[in-house]
Amino acid sequence: MSRTNFDQLLQAGCHFGHLRRKWNPAMAPYIFMERNGIHIIDLNKTVEQIDIAAAALKNIAAQGKKILFVGTKKQAKEIVAEKAQSVGMPYVIERWPGGMLTNFPTIRKAVKKMANIDKLMNDGTFSNLSKRELLQVTRQRAKLEKNLGSIVDLTRLPSALFVVDVLKENIAVREANRLGIPVFAMVDTNSDPKNIDFVIPSNDDAKDAIEVVLDACCKAIAEGVEERKMQKADEKAAAEQSEEAAEAKPRRTRKARKDEAEAEVKEEAAPAEAPAEAPAAEEAPAEEEAPAAE
Repeated sequence: MSRTNFDQLLQAGCHFGHLRRKWNPAMAPYIFMERNGIHIIDLNKTVEQIDIAAAALKNIAAQGKKILFVGTKKQAKEIVAEKAQSVGMPYVIERWPGGMLTNFPTIRKAVKKMANIDKLMNDGTFSNLSKRELLQVTRQRAKLEKNLGSIVDLTRLPSALFVVDVLKENIAVREANRLGIPVFAMVDTNSDPKNIDFVIPSNDDAKDAIEVVLDACCKAIAEGVEERKMQKADEKAAAEQSEEAAEAKPRRTRKARKDEAEAEVKEEAAPAEAPAEAPAAEEAPAEEEAPAAE
């Protein structure tokens, strides 16, 4: 069953492309027609591509990997932040920091610096600073939080990139291509889909269109995350059962050894008791012969 339908996408305005003079010929397979100088996107292909992308995103999430959402344009900021937070994924809604993927260790240092500032503020180290120095540190912390606060949990390179408007986020797309990271993207008629692994042809300027597409993809990611949790729970239960079985096995072995030892003791005691009864049997005839002698 499709995660979206034609009417839902039509109502959200996903079919509106750009003016004909701004189009990219590489998007021709996804264009249905032209009306009043504006290209109309084929929504049947959009539905199909959303399902393909959602299945791939679900698979990535089920493996416990991270997907980085990127949407720095004004219309997409709030929606991208909300949807990414709902599935616990990192996101970038401010300026894309150049080299964020290709120079990831440096970005991680900046994130650690922000964590160190928080630590020093909490333990009272900054209480001895002057107002001017404290203000400088606070401003630096606010700047780091604005640009990198949403990727604090990203301890390693993401396994996929989801981009809204590849024309605006071309640096992020190029970095991902260079590192071989798969790119999922909403691609409008003025963009080039050649460098995108999972193309979702759609209007990337309307809030409703962005929300509909992201909602379908994030639901798939949420399903993948739930599968991962269930898989971990099953693995944990299996591990506990194996531990219990391993603990129970030595107990049975000790009991068996104890029974064997008791059996050996009884066997050794049995021959020792047998000779003790023999003299008693020999004395009985002697007592019987005594009256005969009289």
